[in-house]
Amino acid sequence: MGTLTGDSSFTVATFNVNGIRAARRRGFDRWLAARSPDVVALQELRCPASEVGVFAAYQAAVDVGSVAGRNGVAVLTRTPAVAVRTWVTHRPRARGLGEFAAHGRYIEVDLGDRPVTVACLYLPKGGLPAHLQRPGSMREQPDGGAKYQRKQRFLSAFARELDRNRLAALRAGREYLLVGDLNLAHTQHDVTNWRAARKMDGFLPEDRAWFDSILGSRRLVDVVRRVHGDQPGPLTWWSWAGESFTKNVGWRVDHQLATPRLAAAATEVIVDKELSATERLSDHAPLVVTYRNR
Repeated sequence: MGTLTGDSSFTVATFNVNGIRAARRRGFDRWLAARSPDVVALQELRCPASEVGVFAAYQAAVDVGSVAGRNGVAVLTRTPAVAVRTWVTHRPRARGLGEFAAHGRYIEVDLGDRPVTVACLYLPKGGLPAHLQRPGSMREQPDGGAKYQRKQRFLSAFARELDRNRLAALRAGREYLLVGDLNLAHTQHDVTNWRAARKMDGFLPEDRAWFDSILGSRRLVDVVRRVHGDQPGPLTWWSWAGESFTKNVGWRVDHQLATPRLAAAATEVIVDKELSATERLSDHAPLVVTYRNR
């Protein structure tokens, strides 16, 4: 296994920008210059490749996908990546991911300045299973559980793909780090009103059971929970509606999951939540983790 070398530490940020063009108008570039992370993973670019733009001091690996105005992921690095893989250039090996391959949901890069593979994921938002859908009490029309089933298909297939990618990185002498908006919260510490959330998409028992299945002392470690401990927060998403942002009523659906050796090197977790609702760059806030070189 290679060793992490170079500076004494490096920082990785993950941020669902909810439209990169809108986020840049609101001040994304000022945040990027001020925070200056070594690696930045972005989700929901929501624009054509020609409109993503350039990022001062960074090289960008991008997959905007084929669904106009939706999805899109990117990884920004200060040092050019030595390899970039998407589900277009490298088709997923797990059966069941084919229907998602061109949607711009997954990209991974081999960092050029340290033996780490960083994978960025925007996991599909689902819906409620049919038996929990109640007409008149939902924002969307009942769909008989179609969106729920779609997400469950993705989760099942992606768990297999994740195992393969993690092991491939380790065989190549690299640590593996999965970051992004997973549209899932794992524990009660990740949701303000967790009791009510147990019947909501993203915190259903099957959602949390899937999360359990991908973690482990020999698999992946929830870096935020390891550093922050078993206490409420930190949150990374708040609804645009009402006063949820001001009252800090939200969820942590943005994650950094690392192979155990890399997770053990995490020293600090910061959520760059803006001071006021009028300053928000997105409905998410950047999640930034500092890792020390070992």
